Amino acid sequence: MMEYEKVIKKLKSLSNPEAIIGMARYGITPENTCGVSIPNLRKTAKEIGINHKLAQQLWTTNICETRILASIIEDPEMVTEEQIEGWVKEFDYWEICDQCCMNLFEKTEFAYKKAVEWSSREEEFVKRAGFVLMARLAVSDKKADDNKFEKFLPIIKREATDHRNYVKKAVNWALRQMGKRNLNLNRKAINAAKEIQEMDSKSAKWIASDAIRELTSEAVQKKLLGL
Repeated sequence: MMEYEKVIKKLKSLSNPEAIIGMARYGITPENTCGVSIPNLRKTAKEIGINHKLAQQLWTTNICETRILASIIEDPEMVTEEQIEGWVKEFDYWEICDQCCMNLFEKTEFAYKKAVEWSSREEEFVKRAGFVLMARLAVSDKKADDNKFEKFLPIIKREATDHRNYVKKAVNWALRQMGKRNLNLNRKAINAAKEIQEMDSKSAKWIASDAIRELTSEAVQKKLLGL
């Protein structure tokens, strides 16, 4: 099992200078990134295995890749509500947000609760995390009843006027993923989108139009019908 120092050395050896330059466009400085690709991070995580203690160390290092790696190797069953609240408050980049939600948060017992709570928070990436969780749960929680997702629809409508790019894209994502889950949710998501479309907001109109276009498409309808 890799120790902390070995992991840091490994990440530095996988560093891609061109990736670091590219990430600067998103406000990530060279001091806060190693320039390691997600596939390489996942390969490294596989070599490490689940490791709660190491995940804690990697998160506090405050480097983009160490934090994504922490979200992959963390044990969902050992995560506390205090821990994920601490992590989400430190999100400053969409990829950190999305990776933590996908790799870890959606697997915790707090996933549905936080999806609702965070959706009403003002911080851009905390709010985004709420809707990313909704989108991810719609895909990954295969056994969940429809009513769990129907409860998200009023929240999606409520926040559809948020003009911030990373929020509105996540709201749209959540609506689309819900509507692709089954025929019942497809119908309800389309109806919700039509209501959102009537709002006096450019963000709401974009969210709705994009969702309606996909959810009513021949490809999605055929898949839902099992054709």
